[in-house]
Parts: sequence; structure tokens; C-alpha cells
Amino acid sequence: MLTRTVISTLFLAICCFTTAEAQFKIGLRVGASTTDIDPSDLNIIENGTSQLSLALKEARYGIHGGLVIQAKIGKFLIQPEFLFNSSRVDFEVTDPQNPDLPAEIKEEKYQHLDIPLLFGAKFGPLRLHAGPVGHVYINSSSELTDVEGYEQKFDEFTFGWQGGLGLDIWKLMIDLRYEGNFSKFGDHLTFFGDDYKFDQSAARFLFSVGFMFGK
Repeated sequence: MLTRTVISTLFLAICCFTTAEAQFKIGLRVGASTTDIDPSDLNIIENGTSQLSLALKEARYGIHGGLVIQAKIGKFLIQPEFLFNSSRVDFEVTDPQNPDLPAEIKEEKYQHLDIPLLFGAKFGPLRLHAGPVGHVYINSSSELTDVEGYEQKFDEFTFGWQGGLGLDIWKLMIDLRYEGNFSKFGDHLTFFGDDYKFDQSAARFLFSVGFMFGK
């Protein structure tokens, strides 16, 4: 229900903007992202005993791609996007009760539909923009399922924000953005029935190129 409400609001905003004789364009863009986060380790406890330690070993590069809709009046623009995003991270799992055992590396993969709604201005070929972004959970896979007591509980919809700049050359779009999120990283982690999350929110740097159709 929330996802449908957000998407309906985006289309309503586009319609209101375009009725004011806005220039309207549609395009495609693809890109990559890298996560910027260095949280403290999680200590997983059951019945008062530390069962394992979970650390973020590495946040790998993600990829995204999808549809761009841009409405522009003068220098001002509104730009909603609908992007499929895939990312993955490596976790390091250690057993505090057996410190001589080597740590295990477990990989998790995530797929989301990212929906940025950007507001900005255009100065010649340069664009400046910022706005909220919604993340709709689609699917995930995890090697942590091999760990006793582990479950996943993803929220259907989470919020963040994006801001950055773009460069338009002919019909090409080049964008560099920074993204922050309002939820803590790893808030889907559940061990032995208890919810866990890291002490930081995930942030990302995103780079993309796109192509706009129309004049």
C-alpha cells in the first residue's frame, strides 16, 4: 500500500508540473555505486552467552539502471526515477568461544527498486539536484542462512535522500551523487529471535550515465 501511494504521488507531481507548459523528457541511465560505512561489530547473544561476532568485512560495488523522467520549466526541474539496484556485502563471522578458529566470510546480495524524486536547477550544461529516495525491497540471498539462528526481516519500504550534480552533453547525462539513509545498516538481521542492526546508516556514492530522448 505504501509503495503504491509513493508511486502515485510521483506521477501526480509530474502531471502538476507538466501542466505548466514544462519541457518533458524521458531517458534511461545506468551506473555503479560504492557504500561508505565503517560500523562497529555486532555481538550476538543467546541466553546471556555470546554466540558469535558479526563484522562488516567489505561493501562491494553495486549497479543500478532504469527509467528517468524529467520535467523542466526555465531553470527549474523535477526528476523522478525508477531504478533497479543490485548490491552485495561480505560479513565476517567469528566464534568468541573458539578464538583459534578462522573467521568465516559470508556474502549477502540485495535487490531493490530505488525511486529518487529530485528537485533542482539547470545552469547551462550543469544540473544541481537533491531530494528524497525510496527503496522498495524486491529480493535477497544470503550465506548467513548457514549460521544457526539467523533470519532475515526486511522492511518493504525504506527512505533516504540524494544530492549531487549532473552534466548534460547533447542528450547524454553524467551524474555524481551522494546518498544517505534514515535507517541503520543491517536492520534486517535477526538472530535467535532478536533483532540486530549496526550503529551507522549506510551511505553511497553513485555515478551514472544516461541518455535522454526528445528535444
